[in-house]
Amino acid sequence: MNDKTRTGPAGTPDGRGHSRRGLGEQSLLQAGAAFIKNRSWESVVSFNRGACAGGGAQHGFNSEAGGACEAEWEQYRQHEVTFIELLDFLKFFHRKAPFLFFNGNTFADLPTIRRRELISVIAHYVPGVLDREAMAATVDEIWQTASIKPGDRVKTLRGSLHGVIVRALNDGRITWRPDGGTSELIALRESLAPGD
Repeated sequence: MNDKTRTGPAGTPDGRGHSRRGLGEQSLLQAGAAFIKNRSWESVVSFNRGACAGGGAQHGFNSEAGGACEAEWEQYRQHEVTFIELLDFLKFFHRKAPFLFFNGNTFADLPTIRRRELISVIAHYVPGVLDREAMAATVDEIWQTASIKPGDRVKTLRGSLHGVIVRALNDGRITWRPDGGTSELIALRESLAPGD
């Protein structure tokens, strides 16, 4: 299964189309982990059941693909993979369509990520609405913002203020000092961009 996802699962032409140019060692797409180790097939089924109930659709399995998916899922979830490999695997499962309804929602929403932007990008990539290159560029941009640390230069999203990160707070926010100022401002990481 792992080899299939690396070479473009289910015949996807975009399986290896993304240029690795610009993906640094700190890129979220290249981070390796057993991302779905705690997501058993039963939890996937339960997630789909909930999506169907919320959407007023009948929960059930696709008779052609549903049965084979459980073993494939259980085997894959034990492996450490890069984040981009995980996304390709989820896209592969969406295309296999093991459920009658809401396959896109089920597999697009599985990764536990706090940032709404990442969830949106994944939700558009897994069902094939967004191509791999655009998804990778967006994720890299979000990752750069998420990885800012004390001492890094930042700017507001509109570029009207520039400054330096002072410290990271335990709740995920950061404090930063605008250039020429003495006060420290508290902000969410996603409200700032890497500065120059």
